[in-house]
Amino acid sequence: MLVTAAAGIVLLVLAAFLLLAIGKRTPAHRKIAALPMDGIRMRGLMPLMLVLVERMRIAARFPIFFHKLQSSVQRGEGLRDSAERTMLFMAQMLFYVILLLIFGCIMAIANEGSAAWLAIGLGLAVVLPFALIKDLASKVKQREEKILLELPEMLNKIILLVGAGETVQQAIVRCSQQKEGIDHPLYKELDRMTAEWRSGDPFHQVFEQFGKRCGVQEASIFVTTVLLNHKRGGGEFAMALRDLSRTLWEKRKSLGRIQGEKASSKMVFPMVLILVVVMLMVGGPAMMLIQM
Repeated sequence: MLVTAAAGIVLLVLAAFLLLAIGKRTPAHRKIAALPMDGIRMRGLMPLMLVLVERMRIAARFPIFFHKLQSSVQRGEGLRDSAERTMLFMAQMLFYVILLLIFGCIMAIANEGSAAWLAIGLGLAVVLPFALIKDLASKVKQREEKILLELPEMLNKIILLVGAGETVQQAIVRCSQQKEGIDHPLYKELDRMTAEWRSGDPFHQVFEQFGKRCGVQEASIFVTTVLLNHKRGGGEFAMALRDLSRTLWEKRKSLGRIQGEKASSKMVFPMVLILVVVMLMVGGPAMMLIQM
């Protein structure tokens, strides 16, 4: 009875919060919920969750946590609307937490006051936010590694095109056109940069924003090198790009070695498991024969 009563109280409290959020929704919440961001589900319910996140005042009460989360969002989604996207990500986390709490409470009531179901719901509700934050950090790291691996290839194409007589702007646009439609973070940012430049924004401004959105130091070095030398043109510019290309290729090789070591270390456990299975298959019948 005690567990059933506790589950019922939790459901009533959650229902009260949701009813309060329904009356507090504003067009600003709907605008934030419509922002493009990977991994966001059930956008129709996000305005309610955003109201609850605002009421909880997480940014004011836990500024260090909020800024670390915002930094990960910036590295994955860019600087524009980063605070709003961070709020949206926290709203997604809160949605999953509420869903798990409702699931645990309903299962506890349905199973005649089962404390196990209530504990499972509460435990998952506590663990899931940390899992989502870790998953976000992992996706950001994978994105940065993809950019770092592809950047030397793109730089080589730019060097060849500039050497053939094109300006650096024309070379960058041609690289973007050749990879148009490819689902790669570097070329997505390149497409966005070329679109902003064609719309009338200054080249140096959109190129700087491109380097910041990529989120890796090597991209910032590439941007700085191009902006410092592209007006000079001639041999000095080509030489600066070649020097940068050699540096990026060395970093790519280093990253490739690290990824290879990680892949080989992941194979250790399956290989040990296979060895144990083979030993059991070979040694089991032999031991049975010896005992007979």
